[in-house]
Amino acid sequence: MKERLEINVRDIPGNIKKVRKIKALTQDYLAAKLNISQNAYSKIELGHSKLTVERLYQISVILEVQMNQLINFKVADFTKAQLVPG
Repeated sequence: MKERLEINVRDIPGNIKKVRKIKALTQDYLAAKLNISQNAYSKIELGHSKLTVERLYQISVILEVQMNQLINFKVADFTKAQLVPG
């Protein structure tokens, strides 16, 4: 039997923010890595800006997580080793 995957697209910006905070990174840091302003990055986390799959991938690379962890955030997905950047 196929497992049903439910994704609430509105949760993704908040999930990005949660992971960023777990990783102890600032909005300024992510904005610089994405080559956008801090204000533009803030709009991503607030859900006020359209989030493309490409941008989601870029954010996942910077945060060193898989895209699915940003889509379906679970605190249990993050081991102590994953909480320490690089």
